[in-house]
Amino acid sequence: MSAQPKTILQDLLKHMGFDATVVEHEVDGAMELEVKTDEPGRLIGRQGQVLADLQYLTNRLIFHLDQTAPKVTVDVGGYRAQAREALLKKAMEAAEKVRKWGDVVELEPLNAYDRRIVHTAFRDDPGIETHSIEVEGTDKKAILFRPKKSA
Repeated sequence: MSAQPKTILQDLLKHMGFDATVVEHEVDGAMELEVKTDEPGRLIGRQGQVLADLQYLTNRLIFHLDQTAPKVTVDVGGYRAQAREALLKKAMEAAEKVRKWGDVVELEPLNAYDRRIVHTAFRDDPGIETHSIEVEGTDKKAILFRPKKSA
């Protein structure tokens, strides 16, 4: 049986007691499920944690039904797009400090999804390299920006 991500998420939200509509979009070659609801704050949670958990559960249910199904991204009220823009802005500011002063700059601890966004954004930058480092007391890692060493 093939997994239908939209249906799985709609059923999950219904069981959680949310009156919501799910719309499928293709974003950068991947499927995004956009949730439309009158209670977006409850589904986003503090710093997007509820949204991250909802996305995790949705992907686990999809994988349980079809192990070959690609992962989906879940968004509520455009939260992920806004958070991504804010994160990239902060990362660009850190990169500019590295370019200007040549010092190492550290961003606050981030989850894996956010770190991937930053690393991808700077993957081909000729002057900046990024590294994830462990942060004591948390399961998140911070990103270090430093000048790229010349070969």
